[in-house]
Amino acid sequence: MTQESSTRATIVDGQACLGIELGSTRIKACLTDDAGTILATGSASWENQLVEGLWTYPLEAVRTGLQAAYASLVAAAEERHGASPTSYGAIGVSAMMHGYLAFDAEDELLVPFRTWRNTNTGPAAAALTEAFGQNIPLRWSIAHLYQAMLDREPHVPRVRWFTTLAGYVHRLLTGRRVLGAGDASGMFPLDPASGDYDAASVLRFQELAAAEGQAVDLADLLPSVLPAGAEAGTLTPEGAALLDPTGALEAGSLLCPPEGDAGTGMVATNAVRPRTGNVSAGTSIFAMVVLERPLDRVHPEIDIVTTPDAHLVAMVHCNNGSSELGAWVGLFGEFAAALGNAADPDEVFQAVLGDALDADVDADGLLAYNLLSGEPIAGVDEGRPLFVRTPGSRLTLAGFARAQLYGVFAALSLGMRTLTAEGVTVDTMFAHGGLFRTGGVAQRALAAAIASPVAVSEGAGEGGSWGIAVLASYARAVRDGAASPDQLAAWLEERIFRSSDAQVVAPSAADITGYAAFLERWRKGLAIERAAIAALE
Repeated sequence: MTQESSTRATIVDGQACLGIELGSTRIKACLTDDAGTILATGSASWENQLVEGLWTYPLEAVRTGLQAAYASLVAAAEERHGASPTSYGAIGVSAMMHGYLAFDAEDELLVPFRTWRNTNTGPAAAALTEAFGQNIPLRWSIAHLYQAMLDREPHVPRVRWFTTLAGYVHRLLTGRRVLGAGDASGMFPLDPASGDYDAASVLRFQELAAAEGQAVDLADLLPSVLPAGAEAGTLTPEGAALLDPTGALEAGSLLCPPEGDAGTGMVATNAVRPRTGNVSAGTSIFAMVVLERPLDRVHPEIDIVTTPDAHLVAMVHCNNGSSELGAWVGLFGEFAAALGNAADPDEVFQAVLGDALDADVDADGLLAYNLLSGEPIAGVDEGRPLFVRTPGSRLTLAGFARAQLYGVFAALSLGMRTLTAEGVTVDTMFAHGGLFRTGGVAQRALAAAIASPVAVSEGAGEGGSWGIAVLASYARAVRDGAASPDQLAAWLEERIFRSSDAQVVAPSAADITGYAAFLERWRKGLAIERAAIAALE
């Protein structure tokens, strides 16, 4: 049997694995075999909306986006392999972590979905951080719930369950209200010893809620926690019809625990062991570092979450990633089209960023702020994208591009410096996301920003949709007795990453020094950002 006929049989016989990830701007679907080889991909675009001061996505857009991404995947499989899947060996769902989806006893959404991007939860996050003795960021689900209590929102007494976006989609597909450990750890603190929600923190929250006149049993409201490799239900007829309204998709496929984009990013980069870490760059940007030990103290810029198999992770999360850079690239694309030279967005990215490393290592004295929304690490509650220079600075495309790239990583580098001061060591950081398709330019800029070698693999652009497909394959292997339920790291290394294609770039001393100069200028320039926030409503 040829390789292509074997691949076709894998798809037709329902042995392939399907991963779906709902990111900030794209819903991606990825089809793999049981060794993680990508067989086909599909995607659909969507955008968040600012409604009455809060960032949200309508749930109807979740449904239509899932269907569009899935249809795109099926069409790609048919075109590439002459085969359309009707069932799967396993399916996984991933999505943006955190946020707030609250439902009543009839499973009706009580308020519009509040995403991770919202920063209105400051009082709640501060109170919970003090109460739990652990940093509770603004975007965590429990901060959203407690802020609603503090604000006396009328929907709160009617809440019967709440979850993340991945948990919501998983329930649509299976009827089960569960979460993977990594995603759950961004809703409420987990106890790594038990793999469940921290019992003392649960009791403390219930005391705080009672003081606000809300008697809640938090265990009933939160989804159940499942580790990587667990069986998390099967695709129901209703779930199959949701994904594929044509009726071709059959019910019955196994689903793995739903995960957040941070967890799938760790899997996609094989960064689930201590002293490994990864950076995911998209609309937001975050670093995940698997810890050898707990941190010595609480840091407001560091979240403590877990890997999908419940090991402690230090997370440096920045609300703003590459969106502003993407907007500038779009502008240059319009300019090219106006000259009669329309180009693919990836080509424009390459053209804009291609010479970025030819600029001075400190970006020619230019400054770029990618802040479309608030950035807690930088100490700003709102965003005003800015490009700033002095009259004497040299304005070139290379310098502009380098400043924009450096700006993408600026807030992240502040948090990483905190971890370095704590004595946290990372052997190599793995990077993934579409930004790292730029021929090593973004990779080198990130290496300078965090003063560490950065590895990027060939599949870096697929990111979490591939990562959750791999987790689905792991759940299937555990179910079939082909893998141990508590050996995710070993299984990844043996089954998925045995032949690594990662390219590693180490920062030069000049790059590190240049970035440090840029970052110091960037920190001082935050006064400009704050002035813009105050002046421009």
